[in-house]
Amino acid sequence: MKEIHLSECKFLKSSILLMAVHLEKLAEELDNDSIKEMLTEILNARRVFVLGAGRSGLVGRAFAMRLMHLGLSSHVVGETTTPAVSDEDAVIAISGSGQTRSVADLGKVAKDIGATVIAITSNKESKLGNLADVVAELPGRTKEDAGGYLERHMRGEYSYLTPLGTSFETSASVFLDAVIAELIYITGASEADLKSRHTNIE
Repeated sequence: MKEIHLSECKFLKSSILLMAVHLEKLAEELDNDSIKEMLTEILNARRVFVLGAGRSGLVGRAFAMRLMHLGLSSHVVGETTTPAVSDEDAVIAISGSGQTRSVADLGKVAKDIGATVIAITSNKESKLGNLADVVAELPGRTKEDAGGYLERHMRGEYSYLTPLGTSFETSASVFLDAVIAELIYITGASEADLKSRHTNIE
């Protein structure tokens, strides 16, 4: 069996600390006007649809669940029970690069229908960012960025965080949880309200 040295967990700890610094910087750089617009559209929408591919899709599913706990009508695009989108709805599309073809194409479909498209992305000038009505820009590394993660860490260069798009997906997850916290404050919902809507057949 290959011996594995885990005494210091140097890379693991440095990644956690870097993510903490990254999230603090992210909070400081968020555009308040865009966030307010996003919150307004979510609360005014008849229904909220969430879409994303891969890990971004998993982040979106968690967000849709929390919206449901808040009492909002929310759906995940691609599920068999998801209804048709209308011009009274908001569609939240999550893509770090903003260039993910499936997400950008579905965003365009929603836009053509007349729904409000909200993009969560690190690239405001991307295909998705350019078609969206509202863009919540989350600065950070995406899987499209060049450079070798392991090579940089072996050299002690920690200017980037985790491999592929992980820094975006972690940022998006924390950001969307914070959106839920803000919506709880705005609506006056209690933890008991949220708990009452949690599934009871799992």
